[in-house]
Amino acid sequence: MMMESMKTIERVQTGIRLEKRMLKVLKGLAEHLDMSLADLVEGITLHALENKPAFSEHTLGKIAQLKQVYDFDLSAEDSHKLKEEP
Repeated sequence: MMMESMKTIERVQTGIRLEKRMLKVLKGLAEHLDMSLADLVEGITLHALENKPAFSEHTLGKIAQLKQVYDFDLSAEDSHKLKEEP
């Protein structure tokens, strides 16, 4: 069995802001997948930048459950159309 070579990277601390329920769904998914939130976000981003699906059908089912638990009703259609409460 061939081992894939690991790439060395440099990570930086960031202070991004996310919608509260979205963060809950992402944290729940990271926990379910037994990975850190940072690893999940990096994986989603790498897939998105190559226009590849980030999740299997099984994982999409878990995401649907988490969205229901956290009353998360936003979709891709809402992207760039969100405003914060004053």
